[in-house]
Amino acid sequence: MYRSHNCGELNASHINKEVTLAGWVQKSRDKGFIVWVDLRDRYGITQLVFDEERTSKDMMEQAQNLGREFVIQVKGTVIERASKNPNIPTGDIEILVSELNILNEAKLPPFTIEDKTDGGEDLRMKYRYLDIRRNPVKNNLIFRHKVTQEVRNYLSQEGFIEVETPYLIKSTPEGARDFVVPSRMNEGQFYALPQSPQTFKQLLMVGGMDKYFQIVKCFRDEDLRADRQPEFTQIDCEMAFIEQEDILNAFEGLTRHLLKEVKGIEIDKFPRIQYDDAMRLYGNDKPDIRFGMEFGELNDVAQHKDFGVFNSAELVVGIAVPGGNSYTRKEIDKLIDWVKRPQVGALGMVYCRCNEDGTFKSSVDKFYDQDDLAKWAEVTGAKAGDLICVLSGDKNKVRAQLSALRMELAERLGLRNPDEFAPLWVMDFPLLEWDEDTERYHAMHHPFTSPKPGQLELLKTDPGAVKANAYDLVLNGNEIGGGSIRIHDKETQSLMFDYLGFTPEEAKAQFGFLMDAFQYGAPPHGGLAFGLDRLVSILGGQETIRDFIAFPKNNAGRDVMIDAPAPIDDTQLSELNLKLNINQ
Repeated sequence: MYRSHNCGELNASHINKEVTLAGWVQKSRDKGFIVWVDLRDRYGITQLVFDEERTSKDMMEQAQNLGREFVIQVKGTVIERASKNPNIPTGDIEILVSELNILNEAKLPPFTIEDKTDGGEDLRMKYRYLDIRRNPVKNNLIFRHKVTQEVRNYLSQEGFIEVETPYLIKSTPEGARDFVVPSRMNEGQFYALPQSPQTFKQLLMVGGMDKYFQIVKCFRDEDLRADRQPEFTQIDCEMAFIEQEDILNAFEGLTRHLLKEVKGIEIDKFPRIQYDDAMRLYGNDKPDIRFGMEFGELNDVAQHKDFGVFNSAELVVGIAVPGGNSYTRKEIDKLIDWVKRPQVGALGMVYCRCNEDGTFKSSVDKFYDQDDLAKWAEVTGAKAGDLICVLSGDKNKVRAQLSALRMELAERLGLRNPDEFAPLWVMDFPLLEWDEDTERYHAMHHPFTSPKPGQLELLKTDPGAVKANAYDLVLNGNEIGGGSIRIHDKETQSLMFDYLGFTPEEAKAQFGFLMDAFQYGAPPHGGLAFGLDRLVSILGGQETIRDFIAFPKNNAGRDVMIDAPAPIDDTQLSELNLKLNINQ
């Protein structure tokens, strides 16, 4: 065998034992008469020692020529280490090597294989197989495994059945753009890779599986915003004969289990907030509630003077920044520049200092007196020593802008503690949203989402006011899961397709198989899908999903390690009956 032990398990209890180890050379220190080598594998590091008194001349020369990342096997005796290292589990011992076997030499790596490396992100992605040897990436992947195993264990114990669904499916027009796959055996026809197993899990409920889950790859061919991937992993779940409360209880249970088993944290309360309130108080539908800074809408107390910027705005809204009165004018000017960046898009920012003596000093003192500014403080909850930041404009835009500012300020103030976890349910999303470009309604979630009970008739008179029987689970300002109670009868589903602009023929062509299934006794059902990549990264104290994916793609959707996507040759194109028509 190549090894009797791994490089992380030997300690003082093994002294005088003969062992065999194998791994990579982390580094070596050559003093001429003695050579120390750190041998690394997945489990840790063990120090090897070669000295001229006890090591043959040939082996000594071999040891002196070992390079970084050489793959070696050694046999030797565990001895007590003269200079102990309390920072590693094997720090009390070292191996006096009696036999050295070089299994594979290695080129000098393009970056150092250490926790704090000198390699930039692009370089490390190109050599991801080397990056995985580093503890931060290795430990992230092991952590992901642990979370995944806990998910499987919990759901299995709760009676869920893991079922695989197809990757080669039918393209549908809703949601993001599909990745498509040409079919050689069906000329001119294409499969699509699933954006989610939505229709299949509904069919499994029709099939009587009752409780289903799957840890599954999903695919979306969309322009990648920050920290998105074209392929991602969901914990996809569905349940039959349930109502919304059953779903919420089931997946609160899973989330509690993960927080306890993986992080050692127990959380009792999962607060709930209406979508409309989340937008009003935080400016987005996935608010971070680890800190305050709730929005205060100022229209009633700011639009009665001669300040035209506020008077012409649909919404005037502010937040109180705790301790922000200590900011210098230069620091406030930098905040104003920050909100004016194209990524945020504000035209400017009004501010008001809340002085310790109870007075106020604002950038618009010309228009507002002390009584006016006191009302601003009351509405935003500002206290002495705080700073009120105010934005105005179109309601939807200004809420998004102030939300971005709120998160930036929280980051600067150290209010987003990665070791604190604040889950939140966001409830009752709009069922439909109007698209100005196509001049029709689109499903905010997907076309199989049921309206709230009692609101079906409202579809005929005010479609935009109908609420969905849908819910998102938010953790630390990130959506980690979302789902809904599904439509389970053909009539309601047909009505939904009508409001989404499908003709009966289009609905039949795209979703006829699902409509047909509903005619054979579909149970009431609903579910939820967690984003595994995001969930794991947040539990791991980070918000970059790429660090928890073994082989991620860059922001252009490319795998720079294997150089994909790539052209295919003319023979393959011919077999697929395809011709390229690329505009240069």
